[in-house]
Order: sequence, then C-alpha cells, then structure tokens
Amino acid sequence: MHDDIERIVFTEEELKAKVKALGERISADYRDAKETVFCVGILKGAVVFYTDLVRSISIPVQFDFMIASSYGNATSTSGSVKLLKDLDYDIEGKHVIIVEDIIDSGTTMHYLLRILKERKPKSIKLCALLSKPSRRAVDVDIDYLGAEVPDEFLVGYGLDYAEVYRNLPYIGVLKPDIYRS
Repeated sequence: MHDDIERIVFTEEELKAKVKALGERISADYRDAKETVFCVGILKGAVVFYTDLVRSISIPVQFDFMIASSYGNATSTSGSVKLLKDLDYDIEGKHVIIVEDIIDSGTTMHYLLRILKERKPKSIKLCALLSKPSRRAVDVDIDYLGAEVPDEFLVGYGLDYAEVYRNLPYIGVLKPDIYRS
C-alpha cells in the first residue's frame, strides 16, 4: 500500500494538530449553547476524521451518520447523489455540524445541506478536513476547514480509491498508474 503513494501531503502528526485545532474552535463556538451539538459523520470517508474530531471537542455531542455518494468506484463525481443511509434521529431545533473528509465538486454536500436544512435544525454548519476548491462545481460554504488542497488524487486517513487506502495514518497522493490502470 505504501508503495502506491507518490508523496505524503499530511503526516499523522500534522493531521492530529489540524483535528485538535478544529475541535478547539468548535468547542469555543458552542461553549455557551444550551443544546447538545449534533455531529453528523458522512460515511465512509469521514469516519477516521470524525472519530478523532469528536474526541477533541470538549462539550457534549451526539453522534449520527449518513451515507451519500456521487462517486461509486469512479475517480470523479457522477453528478447525481444517492442517499444510502439517512439519519437515525430527528434534528429539528438542534445545532448540527456535518463532518466530511473532503469537499471536492460540492455536489454531495450541496444535496445533503439542502435536505438537512428542510428538517429545521436550529443551526447547521459544515466541518471538512480538506477542500479542493479548483474542482468545485457547486458552491458550498465550509465553516470549519482543516486545509485546502490542490487537485491531486488523495488517499489515507479515511480517503480511498475503490474502498482501499482508508487505513493509512497519513494523507498522500496516489500514484496515477494505480487509478488509471
């Protein structure tokens, strides 16, 4: 697996620092909120980031998850979003933070934000570890962002290619011959 990586973009230590900083910002922003913050992890990609992030938030949080996809096993979005798993809990009147690994085209997140806003949360914010603004097809506001990245095929720390490489402890650029073959 490691041999398939062209170069490392973020080391394990750099990721820990980014996640800690995001958790501290979220904790500070919601410190005076009377309601528990409702963190929605977008599976499968965000699971590693989500787990580390919620452990770095120092205020009470509730967990829930959604699965949505516009990629399948492809390297670019199909343009249509499939909701494979919806929330288990009602979010009406709650402070909601959507936690995503990477915002690429914005198609999936635009869709999720639209359907979740219809459920009347008290507030809704987006936390993404990474953003690729050069690939954006749909504008999406990111409230909490770890880093902007160039248009390279990234894997590791939850990011995958065809469901592989998610377990790498760092984020790296996948060698093009791996996904072009």
